Amino acid sequence: MKEKKTTAGKKRTMKSVLYSQKIAPYVFILPFVLTFLLFWLVPMLRSGVMSFQEVLPGATEFIGLKNYQKLIGDPVFLIAVKNSLKYMIGTLILLIPIPMVLAYILNSKLMVGKDIFKSVFFIPVLTSIVVAGTIFRLMFGEMDSAFMNSIMTAIGPSPLKWLKNETTAYIALLVLACWRWFGVNMLYFLSGLSSIPEELYESASIDGATAWDRFWHVSLPMLKPTITYVLTISIYGGLAMFTESYMLWAGKESPMNIGLTIVGYLYKRGIKDNSMGYASAVGIILLAITMIINLIQLTLSGTFKKEE
Repeated sequence: MKEKKTTAGKKRTMKSVLYSQKIAPYVFILPFVLTFLLFWLVPMLRSGVMSFQEVLPGATEFIGLKNYQKLIGDPVFLIAVKNSLKYMIGTLILLIPIPMVLAYILNSKLMVGKDIFKSVFFIPVLTSIVVAGTIFRLMFGEMDSAFMNSIMTAIGPSPLKWLKNETTAYIALLVLACWRWFGVNMLYFLSGLSSIPEELYESASIDGATAWDRFWHVSLPMLKPTITYVLTISIYGGLAMFTESYMLWAGKESPMNIGLTIVGYLYKRGIKDNSMGYASAVGIILLAITMIINLIQLTLSGTFKKEE
Protein backbone atom coordinates (compact mmCIF):
# COMPACT_ATOMS: atom_id res chain seq x y z
CA MET A 1 0.00 0.00 0.00
CA LYS A 2 2.81 2.36 0.86
CA GLU A 3 4.46 1.67 -2.52
CA LYS A 4 1.19 2.42 -4.35
CA LYS A 5 0.76 5.67 -2.43
CA THR A 6 4.37 6.63 -3.18
CA THR A 7 3.90 5.89 -6.91
CA ALA A 8 0.63 7.84 -6.99
CA GLY A 9 2.29 10.72 -5.18
CA LYS A 10 5.14 10.78 -7.72
CA LYS A 11 2.64 10.79 -10.60
CA ARG A 12 0.73 13.68 -9.04
CA THR A 13 3.99 15.57 -8.52
CA MET A 14 5.10 15.00 -12.13
CA LYS A 15 1.65 16.02 -13.41
CA SER A 16 1.65 19.17 -11.30
CA VAL A 17 5.11 20.03 -12.63
CA LEU A 18 4.18 19.39 -16.28
CA TYR A 19 0.95 21.40 -16.03
CA SER A 20 2.40 24.20 -13.89
CA GLN A 21 1.71 27.66 -15.34
CA LYS A 22 5.01 28.89 -13.91
CA ILE A 23 7.13 26.18 -15.54
CA ALA A 24 5.27 25.95 -18.88
CA PRO A 25 6.76 29.16 -20.38
CA TYR A 26 10.29 27.91 -19.70
CA VAL A 27 9.50 24.56 -21.33
CA PHE A 28 8.27 26.34 -24.47
CA ILE A 29 11.37 28.53 -24.80
CA LEU A 30 13.80 25.70 -23.96
CA PRO A 31 14.28 24.56 -27.62
CA PHE A 32 15.16 28.12 -28.66
CA VAL A 33 17.55 28.58 -25.71
CA LEU A 34 19.33 25.31 -26.46
CA THR A 35 19.58 26.13 -30.17
CA PHE A 36 20.87 29.61 -29.36
CA LEU A 37 23.51 28.27 -26.98
CA LEU A 38 24.70 25.35 -29.12
CA PHE A 39 24.65 26.91 -32.57
CA TRP A 40 25.19 30.63 -31.91
CA LEU A 41 26.63 31.64 -28.55
CA VAL A 42 29.16 28.82 -28.10
CA PRO A 43 30.52 29.06 -31.70
CA MET A 44 30.69 32.86 -31.40
CA LEU A 45 32.66 32.68 -28.15
CA ARG A 46 34.92 30.01 -29.63
CA SER A 47 35.51 32.18 -32.71
CA GLY A 48 36.28 35.13 -30.46
CA VAL A 49 38.98 33.11 -28.70
CA MET A 50 40.39 31.79 -31.99
CA SER A 51 40.61 35.31 -33.41
CA PHE A 52 43.44 35.96 -30.91
CA GLN A 53 45.26 32.79 -31.90
CA GLU A 54 47.22 31.33 -34.77
CA VAL A 55 45.53 27.99 -35.32
CA LEU A 56 47.81 25.36 -36.80
CA PRO A 57 47.13 21.63 -37.38
CA GLY A 58 47.33 20.10 -33.92
CA ALA A 59 48.49 23.30 -32.21
CA THR A 60 47.39 26.83 -31.35
CA GLU A 61 49.44 29.85 -30.39
CA PHE A 62 48.17 33.02 -28.71
CA ILE A 63 49.21 36.05 -30.82
CA GLY A 64 47.08 38.82 -29.31
CA LEU A 65 45.74 41.44 -31.71
CA LYS A 66 47.95 40.51 -34.65
CA ASN A 67 45.06 39.07 -36.70
CA TYR A 68 43.08 42.29 -36.28
CA GLN A 69 46.10 44.46 -37.07
CA LYS A 70 46.66 42.44 -40.20
CA LEU A 71 43.00 42.86 -41.19
CA ILE A 72 43.16 46.66 -41.00
CA GLY A 73 45.95 46.75 -43.57
CA ASP A 74 44.54 43.98 -45.77
CA PRO A 75 43.39 45.58 -49.07
CA VAL A 76 41.46 42.45 -50.15
CA PHE A 77 39.46 42.48 -46.91
CA LEU A 78 38.64 46.17 -47.41
CA ILE A 79 37.38 45.35 -50.92
CA ALA A 80 35.19 42.60 -49.45
CA VAL A 81 33.76 45.04 -46.86
CA LYS A 82 33.04 47.61 -49.59
CA ASN A 83 31.33 45.01 -51.78
CA SER A 84 29.19 43.72 -48.89
CA LEU A 85 28.11 47.21 -47.82
CA LYS A 86 27.29 48.15 -51.41
CA TYR A 87 25.27 44.96 -51.87
CA MET A 88 23.43 45.53 -48.58
CA ILE A 89 22.48 49.11 -49.54
CA GLY A 90 21.25 47.96 -52.96
CA THR A 91 19.08 45.22 -51.49
CA LEU A 92 17.62 47.60 -48.89
CA ILE A 93 16.66 50.07 -51.62
CA LEU A 94 14.97 47.38 -53.72
CA LEU A 95 13.75 44.73 -51.28
CA ILE A 96 11.79 46.92 -48.87
CA PRO A 97 9.74 49.54 -50.77
CA ILE A 98 8.89 47.40 -53.84
CA PRO A 99 7.63 44.32 -51.92
CA MET A 100 5.71 46.64 -49.58
CA VAL A 101 3.90 48.31 -52.51
CA LEU A 102 3.23 44.91 -54.11
CA ALA A 103 1.82 43.64 -50.82
CA TYR A 104 -0.45 46.68 -50.59
CA ILE A 105 -1.73 46.03 -54.11
CA LEU A 106 -2.30 42.33 -53.40
CA ASN A 107 -4.10 43.20 -50.17
CA SER A 108 -6.58 45.37 -52.08
CA LYS A 109 -10.16 44.12 -52.35
CA LEU A 110 -10.08 44.82 -56.08
CA MET A 111 -7.16 42.41 -56.62
CA VAL A 112 -8.13 39.19 -58.42
CA GLY A 113 -6.15 35.94 -58.10
CA LYS A 114 -4.29 36.86 -54.91
CA ASP A 115 -3.31 33.28 -54.06
CA ILE A 116 -1.85 32.71 -57.53
CA PHE A 117 0.34 35.81 -57.28
CA LYS A 118 1.45 34.87 -53.75
CA SER A 119 2.49 31.42 -54.95
CA VAL A 120 4.34 32.78 -57.99
CA PHE A 121 6.32 35.26 -55.90
CA PHE A 122 7.13 32.67 -53.22
CA ILE A 123 8.32 29.87 -55.56
CA PRO A 124 11.91 31.26 -55.83
CA VAL A 125 12.36 30.75 -52.07
CA LEU A 126 11.74 27.03 -52.53
CA THR A 127 14.31 26.83 -55.33
CA SER A 128 17.81 25.69 -54.43
CA ILE A 129 20.20 28.63 -54.52
CA VAL A 130 22.78 26.32 -56.11
CA VAL A 131 20.43 25.65 -59.03
CA ALA A 132 19.32 29.29 -59.19
CA GLY A 133 22.91 30.54 -59.12
CA THR A 134 23.86 28.22 -61.96
CA ILE A 135 20.91 29.38 -64.07
CA PHE A 136 21.69 33.04 -63.42
CA ARG A 137 25.34 32.45 -64.31
CA LEU A 138 24.19 31.14 -67.69
CA MET A 139 21.73 34.03 -68.08
CA PHE A 140 24.52 36.56 -67.51
CA GLY A 141 27.04 34.65 -69.61
CA GLU A 142 29.42 36.24 -72.12
CA MET A 143 28.02 34.49 -75.19
CA ASP A 144 25.80 36.45 -77.58
CA SER A 145 23.13 33.77 -77.14
CA ALA A 146 23.00 34.23 -73.34
CA PHE A 147 19.64 35.52 -72.13
CA MET A 148 20.74 38.98 -70.99
CA ASN A 149 22.96 39.52 -74.03
CA SER A 150 20.07 38.52 -76.28
CA ILE A 151 18.02 41.29 -74.69
CA MET A 152 20.90 43.76 -75.03
CA THR A 153 21.29 42.89 -78.72
CA ALA A 154 17.54 43.26 -79.29
CA ILE A 155 17.37 46.78 -77.83
CA GLY A 156 20.57 48.02 -79.46
CA PRO A 157 23.71 47.88 -77.25
CA SER A 158 26.37 45.29 -77.92
CA PRO A 159 26.69 42.17 -75.72
CA LEU A 160 28.37 42.65 -72.34
CA LYS A 161 30.71 40.62 -70.19
CA TRP A 162 28.35 40.88 -67.24
CA LEU A 163 30.40 39.02 -64.63
CA LYS A 164 33.74 40.63 -65.51
CA ASN A 165 32.72 44.25 -64.96
CA GLU A 166 32.10 45.70 -61.49
CA THR A 167 28.89 47.58 -62.36
CA THR A 168 27.24 44.82 -64.38
CA ALA A 169 28.28 42.17 -61.84
CA TYR A 170 26.63 44.27 -59.13
CA ILE A 171 23.46 44.41 -61.24
CA ALA A 172 23.54 40.61 -61.66
CA LEU A 173 23.80 40.11 -57.89
CA LEU A 174 20.91 42.50 -57.24
CA VAL A 175 18.71 40.83 -59.87
CA LEU A 176 19.36 37.44 -58.25
CA ALA A 177 18.61 38.88 -54.79
CA CYS A 178 15.37 40.47 -55.97
CA TRP A 179 14.25 37.29 -57.73
CA ARG A 180 14.89 35.26 -54.60
CA TRP A 181 13.63 37.52 -51.79
CA PHE A 182 10.79 39.61 -53.26
CA GLY A 183 8.24 36.96 -52.28
CA VAL A 184 9.43 36.54 -48.71
CA ASN A 185 9.42 40.25 -47.91
CA MET A 186 6.07 40.66 -49.66
CA LEU A 187 4.54 38.00 -47.40
CA TYR A 188 5.94 39.77 -44.33
CA PHE A 189 4.23 42.97 -45.42
CA LEU A 190 1.01 41.12 -46.29
CA SER A 191 1.00 39.71 -42.77
CA GLY A 192 1.46 43.21 -41.36
CA LEU A 193 -1.29 44.65 -43.55
CA SER A 194 -3.74 41.92 -42.55
CA SER A 195 -3.38 42.98 -38.89
CA ILE A 196 -4.49 46.57 -39.61
CA PRO A 197 -8.14 47.08 -38.57
CA GLU A 198 -10.44 47.61 -41.55
CA GLU A 199 -12.24 50.36 -39.63
CA LEU A 200 -9.21 52.65 -40.06
CA TYR A 201 -9.47 52.42 -43.86
CA GLU A 202 -13.24 52.93 -43.74
CA SER A 203 -12.86 56.03 -41.55
CA ALA A 204 -10.22 57.42 -43.89
CA SER A 205 -12.48 56.79 -46.92
CA ILE A 206 -15.38 58.57 -45.25
CA ASP A 207 -13.08 61.56 -44.68
CA GLY A 208 -12.34 61.61 -48.41
CA ALA A 209 -8.89 59.99 -48.35
CA THR A 210 -7.63 58.64 -51.66
CA ALA A 211 -5.89 55.26 -52.07
CA TRP A 212 -2.54 57.02 -51.80
CA ASP A 213 -3.64 58.87 -48.64
CA ARG A 214 -4.79 55.60 -47.06
CA PHE A 215 -1.46 54.00 -47.86
CA TRP A 216 0.65 56.93 -46.64
CA HIS A 217 -1.32 57.89 -43.53
CA VAL A 218 -2.79 54.53 -42.43
CA SER A 219 -0.84 51.57 -43.83
CA LEU A 220 2.68 52.97 -43.58
CA PRO A 221 2.52 54.05 -39.88
CA MET A 222 0.83 50.77 -38.90
CA LEU A 223 3.50 48.79 -40.79
CA LYS A 224 6.35 50.32 -38.78
CA PRO A 225 7.06 47.15 -36.72
CA THR A 226 7.08 45.03 -39.88
CA ILE A 227 9.34 47.50 -41.70
CA THR A 228 11.76 47.48 -38.75
CA TYR A 229 11.85 43.68 -38.74
CA VAL A 230 12.36 43.38 -42.51
CA LEU A 231 15.02 46.10 -42.40
CA THR A 232 16.87 44.28 -39.60
CA ILE A 233 16.96 40.88 -41.32
CA SER A 234 17.77 42.52 -44.68
CA ILE A 235 20.83 44.24 -43.20
CA TYR A 236 22.03 40.92 -41.85
CA GLY A 237 21.20 39.10 -45.10
CA GLY A 238 23.00 41.69 -47.21
CA LEU A 239 26.18 41.62 -45.16
CA ALA A 240 26.17 37.83 -44.78
CA MET A 241 25.62 37.08 -48.49
CA PHE A 242 27.90 34.35 -49.82
CA THR A 243 26.18 31.56 -51.76
CA GLU A 244 24.80 33.84 -54.49
CA SER A 245 28.23 35.26 -55.24
CA TYR A 246 29.91 31.87 -54.95
CA MET A 247 27.54 30.30 -57.49
CA LEU A 248 27.58 33.20 -59.96
CA TRP A 249 31.34 32.75 -60.33
CA ALA A 250 31.14 28.93 -60.08
CA GLY A 251 33.22 28.81 -56.91
CA LYS A 252 36.13 30.61 -58.54
CA GLU A 253 37.61 33.99 -57.68
CA SER A 254 35.84 36.86 -59.42
CA PRO A 255 37.91 39.23 -61.63
CA MET A 256 39.62 41.85 -59.43
CA ASN A 257 37.48 40.56 -56.50
CA ILE A 258 34.37 42.35 -57.81
CA GLY A 259 32.16 39.63 -56.34
CA LEU A 260 34.07 39.02 -53.11
CA THR A 261 32.05 39.48 -49.91
CA ILE A 262 33.05 39.40 -46.24
CA VAL A 263 31.74 35.85 -45.82
CA GLY A 264 33.42 34.86 -49.09
CA TYR A 265 36.72 36.20 -47.77
CA LEU A 266 36.14 34.35 -44.48
CA TYR A 267 35.60 31.13 -46.46
CA LYS A 268 38.69 31.75 -48.56
CA ARG A 269 41.01 32.36 -45.61
CA GLY A 270 39.49 29.77 -43.27
CA ILE A 271 38.73 26.83 -45.57
CA LYS A 272 40.98 27.30 -48.57
CA ASP A 273 44.03 28.83 -46.85
CA ASN A 274 43.49 26.93 -43.57
CA SER A 275 44.01 30.10 -41.53
CA MET A 276 41.24 29.64 -38.98
CA GLY A 277 42.49 32.28 -36.54
CA TYR A 278 42.51 34.97 -39.23
CA ALA A 279 39.12 33.80 -40.55
CA SER A 280 37.70 34.00 -37.01
CA ALA A 281 38.84 37.63 -36.81
CA VAL A 282 37.00 38.29 -40.09
CA GLY A 283 33.86 36.72 -38.60
CA ILE A 284 34.04 38.83 -35.45
CA ILE A 285 34.45 42.00 -37.51
CA LEU A 286 31.43 41.00 -39.61
CA LEU A 287 29.40 40.49 -36.43
CA ALA A 288 30.51 43.88 -35.10
CA ILE A 289 29.62 45.69 -38.36
CA THR A 290 26.18 44.01 -38.47
CA MET A 291 25.45 44.79 -34.82
CA ILE A 292 26.53 48.44 -35.12
CA ILE A 293 24.43 49.09 -38.25
CA ASN A 294 21.38 47.37 -36.78
CA LEU A 295 21.69 49.13 -33.44
CA ILE A 296 21.86 52.47 -35.25
CA GLN A 297 18.77 51.77 -37.36
CA LEU A 298 16.83 50.36 -34.36
CA THR A 299 17.72 53.47 -32.34
CA LEU A 300 16.68 55.81 -35.18
CA SER A 301 13.40 53.92 -35.64
CA GLY A 302 12.58 54.41 -31.95
CA THR A 303 12.57 50.69 -31.13
CA PHE A 304 14.40 51.22 -27.85
CA LYS A 305 12.20 54.12 -26.70
CA LYS A 306 9.95 53.39 -23.73
CA GLU A 307 6.24 53.76 -24.35
CA GLU A 308 4.73 56.58 -22.32
